[in-house]
Amino acid sequence: MARLPGFAKLSPTERIEALLKEGLLTWDEAQILKEQKGLPLSIADQLTENVLSTFDLPFSLAPYFLINGRDYVLPMVTEEPSVVAAASFAAKLIQRSGGFTTQVHQRQMIGEIALTDVEDRNTASKRILEDKETLLQMANEAYPSIVKRGGGARDLWVENKGDFLIVYLAVDPKEAMGANMLNTMLEALTDRIQELSGGQALMAILSNLATRSLVSARCAIDFKALSRNPEEAIEIAHRMELASQLAQVDPYRAATHNKGIFNGIDALVLATGNDWRAIEAGAHAYATQSGSYKGLSHWTSQPEEKKLYGEITLPMPVATKGGSIGLNPTVQVSNRLLGEPSAIELAGIIASLGLAQNFAALKALVTTGIQAGHMKLQARSLALLAGAKEEEVPRLVSQLLENKPFNLEKAQTLLQELRK
Repeated sequence: MARLPGFAKLSPTERIEALLKEGLLTWDEAQILKEQKGLPLSIADQLTENVLSTFDLPFSLAPYFLINGRDYVLPMVTEEPSVVAAASFAAKLIQRSGGFTTQVHQRQMIGEIALTDVEDRNTASKRILEDKETLLQMANEAYPSIVKRGGGARDLWVENKGDFLIVYLAVDPKEAMGANMLNTMLEALTDRIQELSGGQALMAILSNLATRSLVSARCAIDFKALSRNPEEAIEIAHRMELASQLAQVDPYRAATHNKGIFNGIDALVLATGNDWRAIEAGAHAYATQSGSYKGLSHWTSQPEEKKLYGEITLPMPVATKGGSIGLNPTVQVSNRLLGEPSAIELAGIIASLGLAQNFAALKALVTTGIQAGHMKLQARSLALLAGAKEEEVPRLVSQLLENKPFNLEKAQTLLQELRK
């Protein structure tokens, strides 16, 4: 797969043509992007309620990703300045050191039946677990199509928490999102669980804390990729390790640390038609597993090896089937650009993007500062808001950068002067 050198310097149409030339898009898919044939209003009206129109966001591409020895270009849907550029910068730098490796530990969704008014919880737990194999069979009979595809109910366990006895069910949904599947299975078990426990089911519902859908992404970056100056490279790696440690002890920093990770993750999750709210909820809950909120990534400097090691582990229960994935033409283009990955492969790709985004943010923070990277894009946004035409934007941006601090009023004034 091509790495698309000079991609950022092309116009949107030229970028699409480059993808077409490299065989990353078909002609029909290229037309979807060129003509902005996104989600049809007729389908949008069936997806949710009280629909008026559809809402557009920039659909971008981050090249240079080397993941498990394979080149990728990653579609990203985001309006935030610098995010795509930062991801591409990090990917290109990490690519030179061997890229990313990923590991998907499992792919199972978890649901729960919460029971109240259980008089003897120990006896109830014992009875439920003695009936485990029958209960798993009942769950699979409630959704036989997933069994035919090689998935289905895999495990069942019981925990005593507060006033509740909770029965958990783990299901392998294969390529699907699994929400309807899991809820159907849980509802099929509810009467039998109540009978075995003597309690009342308060609810039967999936959980977004998908601790059995964990994915890890790792990279090892040569110090020479951080700076041409060996001493400066050592210092950058050390400061990035310290920044990583800060996110482990300070929840105020951890929140922003993880938000930066999700700048990338959300953009790719959205581009592939997955539920970014569910992914965020699960990951932020996972970040509190130790009892306090912590950063999801870790960076470790090894001066003797002249390498900076990065790692991220988080729940990533994404899918390639189900939900609105098959309904949005642009989502189908995204999957084509990614090479039609499986759900497991997609999870690893997304985790790699999150780690790349985190690398770029931390490197900027401990060197030039994050604000410096935003200034040019902020100036460009102000130029457009001020009403600059395409040919006027570069000159106005240059003048704004020479006249800091800048705001919309200054942009409008400078634009008037340019037009005299």
